Amino acid sequence: MDKAKQQLYNILKKHVPANAVHYCLDLWIAHPFHFRVTRQRSTKLGDYRHDRRTGRHTVTVNDNLNNYSFLITYIHEVAHQHVQMKYDRRPRPHGHEWQMIFRSLMQPMLNDLVFPKEVLIPLTKYMLKPKASTTSYAPLYSALRQFDEIDDGMIALSSLGKGDIFEFNSRMFERLHLRRTRVMCRELETSRKFLISQTALVRLLRENVEKKAS
Repeated sequence: MDKAKQQLYNILKKHVPANAVHYCLDLWIAHPFHFRVTRQRSTKLGDYRHDRRTGRHTVTVNDNLNNYSFLITYIHEVAHQHVQMKYDRRPRPHGHEWQMIFRSLMQPMLNDLVFPKEVLIPLTKYMLKPKASTTSYAPLYSALRQFDEIDDGMIALSSLGKGDIFEFNSRMFERLHLRRTRVMCRELETSRKFLISQTALVRLLRENVEKKAS
């Protein structure tokens, strides 16, 4: 086994379920790419980049993901690579082409030898029409979170009420109103408004006094 292959094998053994290691390695062998495990990023679980000058493909996945989230994210990004290689034009990032390839690549993994049934059931439904992030499908997100190592003080933004003050990415916000899958929030220091995923993990600092009084 050459050095790059051995390095990826060692990473995969640590980060994905045991029965998925060789499949993930085979995806790389078929179409090699530069792979990095990165520190946690609040805006994404992983990403794919293609350097048109050098032809280099790069896939990254956050290091804080549990094994099941890591596997899904890894294949999600490899699907972007396959779209890039297959289509001359540029399809929508998570459009029909990507969904079709992602489903195809995930299919061999959709069994109880890889995923526990708590994850497999919502994952199978999610794969019927996968979206840009697993966090956008609440049943799958909730199932995956069961396997996270979560700080006990962290809770989902969706569980807060209007007017509650919370900390997110070392910044303080006030929760305002829900907009589909995201929550409008106001940063206290700048008064700027941001849309934050309702599944984001935050730390409650202070409940709305008026809400408690009522």
